[in-house]
Amino acid sequence: MRNKHTNETDQSFRSVRLKWILQGLESGRREKGNTEELQDGIFSVGGEHISWGGGWNLDNPRYITREFYLNMSTGKIRPKDILLVKDGATIGKAAIASPIPMGEAAVNEHVFILRVTDANDPRYYFYVVQSPLFQEHIWLEVKGSAQPGLNSEFRGKVYVPNPDKLIQKFIVDYLDHELKQIDDLITAKERLLVLLAEKRQALITRAVTRGLEPGVPLRDSGMPWLGEIPVHWDLNLAKFLFYQASLPVRDIDEIVTCFRDGQVTLRSNRREEGFTNADLEVGYQGIRVGQLVLHSMDAFAGAIGVSDSDGKCSPEYIICNPVSSNTNNFYYAFLLRTMALAGFIQASCPAVRERAPRIRFSNFGEMHLPLPPPNEQNEIAEYIKSKTSKSDKLSVATERTIALLKERRAAIIAAAVTGQIDVGGTA
Repeated sequence: MRNKHTNETDQSFRSVRLKWILQGLESGRREKGNTEELQDGIFSVGGEHISWGGGWNLDNPRYITREFYLNMSTGKIRPKDILLVKDGATIGKAAIASPIPMGEAAVNEHVFILRVTDANDPRYYFYVVQSPLFQEHIWLEVKGSAQPGLNSEFRGKVYVPNPDKLIQKFIVDYLDHELKQIDDLITAKERLLVLLAEKRQALITRAVTRGLEPGVPLRDSGMPWLGEIPVHWDLNLAKFLFYQASLPVRDIDEIVTCFRDGQVTLRSNRREEGFTNADLEVGYQGIRVGQLVLHSMDAFAGAIGVSDSDGKCSPEYIICNPVSSNTNNFYYAFLLRTMALAGFIQASCPAVRERAPRIRFSNFGEMHLPLPPPNEQNEIAEYIKSKTSKSDKLSVATERTIALLKERRAAIIAAAVTGQIDVGGTA
C-alpha cells in the first residue's frame, strides 16, 4: 500500500508500516473437541461468521466453554478490535467489534485481532483493511502458497496511511454516511437473491415430487424427504437407472467444473480464480455433454447437474449415464439437487471431514428415487427450464448489480482513506 494512492504532497497522509499503528496482533487458539455440540457458551468467531463489507453472519454460531475462554491468553475480543480472517476461503474479510457480537466473544485460530493504538481511530483502520490496496497486499503475500494464509510477519511488510486522528474521524464520518445507501442497496439486492432462490426451489421441488397434473391422486413414498408422490409413479434404486461412466481424457479436453448452483460447465466459462490445477494430470476423467454429474464431496451443497460441455474433470466427480433412453438426466439432476438441499444426501453419506460428507456411486446406487413415466420426466424437465429461465436471468442481473455496487464501495473507501477525496477537515 506504500503511497500507491496516497497524495505524495500531503504529508498528513504519510504511509507507515502497519505494525506501528498496532498495540497488538493476536489470534485465537485451536478449539479442541467438538465445539459445535455446545448450544451456548462463549461465541467463537471464525471466518464463516464475517461477511464482506464488515457485516456479521450469526446463522451458525460456534461456542467454546467459559473455562476454555478464561484460559485463553490471546484471542479474547475487546471493544473496537478489528478482526481479519487470515486463511481459508474467506481470507481478507474483516469486521469491527463495535459492539462485540453476542456480548462476549473470542476468535479462533483462523482470525487475527488487530488492536489499534489509542493514538489512532480503529474505525478508520477498519476501512483501511477493507480497501483494495490492503486486500491486494494480502493476496500478494499468500500468492503461490499451497495453503494460503497470513502469518504475523505481514504487519511489518504492509504500509498503511496514517493521517492525524482528527482527520481519521472526519474520514470515518464521511464513509459512514456515504456507504450507508450503498450497503442498504446491497442488502436489498442480496435479499432479493434469497427470495428468488427460495421461489425457484419451491417450484422445482413441487414439480419433481408431485408432477405437473393438478389434483392427481397421491400415495406415501415411504421416504421423509420425498413425502407423497403420484400414485402412478414407481420407485426404483438409482443403480437400476444409472451406471457410472468411465471415459478417457483427450489432449483437447479442458477442465469442466461442477458448481454448487447446479451448473456443470467448462471452468473458463465461469471463473479461473480460486482453483488449483494439479501439475500432473493424474486421475482426470473424461466428461461429455449431457452426462449427469455429482460432485462426491460437494453434492450435499447442491453440486449436481448435467454437463453442458465436453472436457475432463476431477476424479471426485461421479459421472452417470442412464441405463435406458427412458431416463431423463435433467429431471434427475433437478430431483437430486432437491434431495441435497433437503439434507438427505448429507444424512445418507459418511463424512470424511467436518461437515463434508462424501458420496460414492455405491451410496448413490442404493438410494430410492421416484420414477415418473418417461413422457412426464421430459415434461417436468422442460417445464422447470422454462419457468426458471426468467428468474435466473433476473438473478444474474442482480448479482452483476451487487458486484458493481461493491466495486463502487471499494473505490470510495480507497479514495477516502488515502486523502483523494475532500471529506472536510482534511485540508
